[in-house]
Amino acid sequence: MIEIPSHTIAQLLYLVHTDPEELREALGELRAPDIAEALRELPPEAAAKVMASLPFDLAVQVFDEPELTRHRCAIIQLIEPGKVGPLIEAMSADQQVDLFREVSAEERPRLLAAVSESTRAALQKLLQYPPETAGGIMTTEFVSVASDWSVEQALRLIREVGGRKETVYAIYIVDPTTQELVHVVSLRELLTAEREDNVLDVGNRRPPLTVPANMDREEAARLISKYNLLAIPVVDDQRRMLGIVTVDDVIDALVEESTEDVQRFGGMEALDAPYMEIGFGQMIKKRAGWLCALFLSEMLTATAMQRFQGEIERAAVLAMFIPLVMSSGGNSGSQATSLVIRALALKELNLRDWWRIAVRELPTGLVLGTILGIIGFTRIVLWQNLHIFSYGPHYFLLAIAVGFSLVGIVAFGSLAGSMLPFLLKRIGFDPASASAPFVATLVDVTGLVIYFSVAFLVLHGTLL
Repeated sequence: MIEIPSHTIAQLLYLVHTDPEELREALGELRAPDIAEALRELPPEAAAKVMASLPFDLAVQVFDEPELTRHRCAIIQLIEPGKVGPLIEAMSADQQVDLFREVSAEERPRLLAAVSESTRAALQKLLQYPPETAGGIMTTEFVSVASDWSVEQALRLIREVGGRKETVYAIYIVDPTTQELVHVVSLRELLTAEREDNVLDVGNRRPPLTVPANMDREEAARLISKYNLLAIPVVDDQRRMLGIVTVDDVIDALVEESTEDVQRFGGMEALDAPYMEIGFGQMIKKRAGWLCALFLSEMLTATAMQRFQGEIERAAVLAMFIPLVMSSGGNSGSQATSLVIRALALKELNLRDWWRIAVRELPTGLVLGTILGIIGFTRIVLWQNLHIFSYGPHYFLLAIAVGFSLVGIVAFGSLAGSMLPFLLKRIGFDPASASAPFVATLVDVTGLVIYFSVAFLVLHGTLL
């Protein structure tokens, strides 16, 4: 199938949306995600007309796509009231919840009134869970059977309701009296079992893997990845099933979490919407706070330079290497911070491992600093002897000062950058807030102190 760019699809949809037959023919070769991506390019009025012209089954698939997140609210307000209820009813439960989280408080009652009482009750139950938890991304569309059923009964139920469930690859066995989850079997295991067998006798009787509704969605994603699951059940305190978290929901959640972490790494608050949809004022609000905080912290660098103003006046050549040594420390700190934050996110490390990381990063920083120090030392000596630039009669001592400064600054940067995520996590902050600019600012100040202290020791009695 030829892949059509989203902007071309959007233009095509806009031109033909007034002719339903032509629209169906134009979209015949496209998948629901492609159409959903195209609708993002259209004004809400045109997108609503396209949705109204689509066959119902295809419209549901399109509206169920995460690509349409944050656009559904504007579109659904323009769809005929009589078509809104059936469209929402046919959506998967987790996407229904996402939709109702998008709409305003004033619009929510109207949409709730358009759905059935059972859907309304399920929505109100799911909306009580925060979106960053397992309960916030779970769906209630799963297949469960009583523990006293036979394999034949279970397969008959799957044939009857399987088309309406988000996944039927796992069947959940519950106690008919307490509704407690007691066993999980795969569809493959059911199909290969004897029809008269009890469902409890199918598969391995290990205790089912479950998660509580308030578990962080990243932790639920880690369990799904670790055990290669397509879904994991969400249970309450009595191990009664509340829903399931599926792998596709986990992928969507991880993409969102990764986006937030990358934005925080850049030294700003995470955006609540795609870049082009953020208003000017909101963009300023998201970025100004961190910039001001970093600017104020960088003032400490100016204060440190004022402390060494006399040394700079007596040996102005020292000022030439300030950007070099400061950036080297910031870069090493950013490397260590990135590695530790990722390891914490993947549960490769926990808080009590901080001393192991310190013992590892300190010698690593010393070796890395030595490598950079040798490069810096060699550069000054070569430039002097090749007559590219003259650093004065004491160039050799200057090269030694720069070389040893780089060893100390890079070692400190690696150690500080690796410890900062542990500190933030310990006091309850997101380690991703230990962004590269923040680490660089911290190392800038200490780097200046180390640089001029080493320079004073080496150059005392000559340049200083």
